[in-house]
Amino acid sequence: MKWVTLISFIFLFSSATSRNLQRVARDSEHKSEIAHHYNDLKEETFKAVTMITFAQYLQRCSYDGLSKLVKDVVDLAQKCVANEDAPECTKSLHSIFLDEICQVEKLRDSYGAMADCCSKADPERNECFLSFKVPQPDFVQPYQRPASDVICKEYQDNRVPFLGYFVYTVARRNPFLYAPTILGLAADYEHALQSCCAEADVGACLDEKATAIKEKAKKISVKQQYSCGILKKFGERTFKANKLARLSQKYPKAPFSEILKILGDIKGIYKECCEGDMLECMDDRAELVTYMCSKQDVFSSKIKHCCEKPVVERSQCIIEAEFDDKPEDLPSLVEKYVQEKEVCKSYEAGHDEFLSEFVYEYSRRHPEFSTQLILRITKGYETLLDKCCKTDNPAECYGNAVEELNKHIQETQDVVKTNCEILTSRGEADFLKALLIRYTKKMPQVSTDTLLEIGKKMTAVGTKCCQLPEDRRLPCSEGYLSIVIQDMCRRQETTPVNDNVSHCCSDSYAYRRPCFTAMGVDTKYVPPAFDPEMFSFDEKLCTAPPAEQELGQMKLLINLIKRKPQMTEEQIKTIADGFTAMVDKCCKQSDIETCFGEE
Repeated sequence: MKWVTLISFIFLFSSATSRNLQRVARDSEHKSEIAHHYNDLKEETFKAVTMITFAQYLQRCSYDGLSKLVKDVVDLAQKCVANEDAPECTKSLHSIFLDEICQVEKLRDSYGAMADCCSKADPERNECFLSFKVPQPDFVQPYQRPASDVICKEYQDNRVPFLGYFVYTVARRNPFLYAPTILGLAADYEHALQSCCAEADVGACLDEKATAIKEKAKKISVKQQYSCGILKKFGERTFKANKLARLSQKYPKAPFSEILKILGDIKGIYKECCEGDMLECMDDRAELVTYMCSKQDVFSSKIKHCCEKPVVERSQCIIEAEFDDKPEDLPSLVEKYVQEKEVCKSYEAGHDEFLSEFVYEYSRRHPEFSTQLILRITKGYETLLDKCCKTDNPAECYGNAVEELNKHIQETQDVVKTNCEILTSRGEADFLKALLIRYTKKMPQVSTDTLLEIGKKMTAVGTKCCQLPEDRRLPCSEGYLSIVIQDMCRRQETTPVNDNVSHCCSDSYAYRRPCFTAMGVDTKYVPPAFDPEMFSFDEKLCTAPPAEQELGQMKLLINLIKRKPQMTEEQIKTIADGFTAMVDKCCKQSDIETCFGEE
């Protein structure tokens, strides 16, 4: 069976025209969803995306095993193209794919409790299957690249199955990665092969390029899982508000109506991708990109180079493109939203429309802010209007709006400034220790290893963002911290930490980061009994490599605070200095362990 022919995919959409992407409206135009997508994507791309879908649900299945399922779906699609009225052809894509999965022989033997999903009705059945997807599974071997001396010949002689197997491997190892992204990575891999096969040292060339592709895949996957998590946890309204802020920052010259149009499309596409509906995801994202490229003058001068790429590579390029330059003649918002005496009339006439336009206008003027900060400012403005519009003199009441909203800005700027100063002046190791102290006190119930992992991720955010120019630090730091916090909150759902963490995770998306920042010591926490074994030291403290010694000290610090969470910074410093002095002294002795025991 043939697999992804990227060339056919490239030409497939080059002449595509924009149409309404609203799923319900579009599907009502077609009797058969599967026939519609088969006609849109054409056979080779349809096969590739079908393989991606199955590989992400059935991660343990072999390439040959999944090929049989793909053939079944392709045969059905071809049958439905010939006759859309055939009984099976009116089924939804989810029903078609999941029915196929549920007919797999010995499904329970390979997947255990996942087989119970088959007894549920849709859409609960799909939700059930999604819950069994395993990110970065240890039972799946990483992609095994053929040896350097044969890889170029294999690619040239068997390009289609060669790239098809790459797509299968990436999909089963990354079950939440969207299909357009996986095909984009396959295109990157193909470019790497074309470039490296002309080099003297093919292996070294491919090593370098493969590392970059893996990092790109990992970064995109984290962001896509984050977006799906926010959509699921906080719903469409919050998701759309966040994307509205981002789109308005990125395309500040685009009219509000165009931003709203692509916002609706993007929300639908994310919903499809997050629900594992990769054929819809692929088709709709390609159409959206084609639409935006047909209106470059409306959206942005920064996407021209993206629109010159093959369609399979366009979407990720557009996502990663820089913000367009801000229009120079944008008037101050104070007149329209603060000084205007009829603000309450406009607000009450259309609450959501009024606030959406506020987000749009504010965001396009402030690319230096994070979307979360913009949403906090909007919430602050909304709260102020709710209060003031009930008074006898609303204009006087909301006359201090600028000062009120500036408090949100100041808090966020202070947090970024303080943390970047600590990192710059004291270095990464001390910055990590400060974070571990802070967060062990906030959530001492979390395991030592998880606290270390969170601390290292937050330190990496600081290292990445604090070296950026001033106007990019804030969106960088709060944007990435939101991803770290989302990961913490996802764990909190299955392993509850404490009431404070639960409140911060669930209360408000926009206020999550300030909520964690302001969180105090958990007063309900009861420390575990003192365990002398946890504080016993041996000669490894002296002989282990420096990195291992550092790790041991970090774990010791966390375990100490878990037992004495009320300790002050000064007390912690005294103990740390004493520990360092003890290690210096004992590591010079002939009988190291006796010295440690005495000390």
